[in-house]
Amino acid sequence: MTPLDTTAFQAKLLQQRASLAAQLSALRGGPIGRVEASADHFGRHEDSTAQTATERELEFALDDHETKELAAVDAALQRIDDGSYGQCTACGVTIPRARLQAAPEAERCIACQEKAEKA
Repeated sequence: MTPLDTTAFQAKLLQQRASLAAQLSALRGGPIGRVEASADHFGRHEDSTAQTATERELEFALDDHETKELAAVDAALQRIDDGSYGQCTACGVTIPRARLQAAPEAERCIACQEKAEKA
């Protein structure tokens, strides 16, 4: 992968990182703390216990998913710094450019990703 390629992917990853960080901040209540945001979201007495529990589970699932996505983006940025970006972390083959364009944070080739998902 050429330095020009990695620069383009790095810009895309940085943009994706900023978007994820903004989503996490909004989900966690923005400038207020997580405890205050949770109290605000789940402290309404007009909601049923089941509705409140469902909303809480959904919010925590979204938070977990976006946190994992952010970690994947950070790992891809680290691979760019290390010079290993674009190489499958499992088998070492070159990840196709089309895959990286679709998912710039991809760490595995499609075959290794399928194996990892089945395991």
